[in-house]
Amino acid sequence: MAERRAAPEKKAAGRAAIGYAKPRSYEELRAVLSSGTVHFPKRLRQVAIFLWQHPGEVALGTIGRVAEQAGVQPSTLVRFAQIFGYSGFSDFQALFKEHVKASWPEGRREGAEQPDPAESDPNVHLVKGLAAAAQAALARLGESFEPSRFERMAEILAGADLIYLVGSKRAFPVTAYLSVTLLQQGVRSVLVDNVGSSAHDQIGCVGPRDAVLAVSFSPYNSITPDLVAIAHERGARIVAITDSTFSPLVPLAEMWLEVVEAEFAGFRSLSASLAVGMALAHAVSARRGRVSG
Repeated sequence: MAERRAAPEKKAAGRAAIGYAKPRSYEELRAVLSSGTVHFPKRLRQVAIFLWQHPGEVALGTIGRVAEQAGVQPSTLVRFAQIFGYSGFSDFQALFKEHVKASWPEGRREGAEQPDPAESDPNVHLVKGLAAAAQAALARLGESFEPSRFERMAEILAGADLIYLVGSKRAFPVTAYLSVTLLQQGVRSVLVDNVGSSAHDQIGCVGPRDAVLAVSFSPYNSITPDLVAIAHERGARIVAITDSTFSPLVPLAEMWLEVVEAEFAGFRSLSASLAVGMALAHAVSARRGRVSG
């Protein structure tokens, strides 16, 4: 009887608290996180977003450094690791170290985002740091870019009567630049700019023959997903540029692209997001030209 009881107990021990088998690789961990079946409280969700976006920094950092970057206490990282069946953060961190070893150039870039701290001129230090962050984000985009998703997003936007561009705060420069580019190429679009608190009125005209391109980055604000939810309810097709599977845009979007920007001195680059946006504008214009031709 004791042996029979021990078997299921041993089997249960091999499963994490979330009900999944203990992830044995970074890819398995990403698969669990992106499944949509794991729901975290606020602080653990904050950890999940950081781990998703910055695997190189997690692999190379101390628990104190990673906790500081994620904006949580070290004990929160330990709790997160234990949820997935690990005894502590060090064991859990091994997943990220193996991932970085398999793609060493990416890990080296993330570890090298900080310029030489001995740089005497603080202005030069800042410029070099911001440039390095932009380069790291663009390089990561080049490696993680998914052409099939991009093609699908371009098709959806090209087939719309009117394209609504939704983004606020840090994402607003991306949608504003996209608006200018699309209009220059003769593609009808509406920039939801919320001037005079009119965002809900602007999105209120959207219909089922229209499409919405929404842009949002962590920490995610409420107005962008609220506006996108209205458009979704009115039958518009939704595509998004965002930075993790935890974005509130993901459940609303028919298709989305992951774009993760790098940070330096509290400032995050927009280089990768603008690159994707410009490429989308060109792709939409090209498809419109083929249809009209």
